[in-house]
Amino acid sequence: MKIKNNAGETVEFEIGKLESSLRNSGANNHSIKKVLQNILPNCFDGITTRELYKMAFDELKKISNSAAARYSLKKALLELGPAGFYFEQWISRVFQNIGYKTETGQLIKGHSVTHEADVIAKKDDKTYWVECKFRNAEDTKISVTTPMYVLSRIKDISNIQYNLFGTKTEFTDGWLITNTYFTKDSVAFSEYYGLRLLSWDFPVNKSIKNLVDQNALYPITCLTTLDGKQKQKLLENKCVLVKELFNNQNLLNVLELNQEKKSEVMKEAKELMTTKISE
Repeated sequence: MKIKNNAGETVEFEIGKLESSLRNSGANNHSIKKVLQNILPNCFDGITTRELYKMAFDELKKISNSAAARYSLKKALLELGPAGFYFEQWISRVFQNIGYKTETGQLIKGHSVTHEADVIAKKDDKTYWVECKFRNAEDTKISVTTPMYVLSRIKDISNIQYNLFGTKTEFTDGWLITNTYFTKDSVAFSEYYGLRLLSWDFPVNKSIKNLVDQNALYPITCLTTLDGKQKQKLLENKCVLVKELFNNQNLLNVLELNQEKKSEVMKEAKELMTTKISE
């Protein structure tokens, strides 16, 4: 069977890739078999990857909300848009949860111009300029001109003392982070000049997908038990991580849910926080 990917290319359908993505969501072998049994008879030559994903997601949700939430992580990141403000807030929270201090929305005066920082992060004796490039289309690739631009900004703010995190500090390193992908030239250029990269699939085994699953740093937009407006309201009230909701269910009060619905949401949050996903 042939399928059409998001780039419009027609490629061979590989059932192994679908099984792997389902397994990475935390689904067990029995659940994977059940999902495949229900969707494969409805597949057809020329089906799009988006249609295939939707069928798999719907079947997985019937079995486990939390598995469906993990399966939809890439889509959940897109829901942190459209402008990318909440993506920056989420990245800041992610860094905080892996040992960094962070600040957002700072204006930093460089040698030539003033720059607005997406995220500033500090760990040990390193202070990082973190540039976030959010994209609304999931298959978009960040071209080499972006890391070139980021390096020019870092150069403009280098060798200047700033009052950050309660002390005098200089920027020592930079990150470029996207919810999508980097081109090969972007990776080659950044690696040569020492700019750290983070994307959906890069670095290998240390990508956004790996980082989120290994540390249970799921954005609130992952939750399948809430609709889009409810997720947006939580974001507006500064609830960005499922972990924050798991630790304080009172954050749900702004949604005015009945007790049964609250319990349903908290059950999914607990499963997301406590189920270990194999690397």
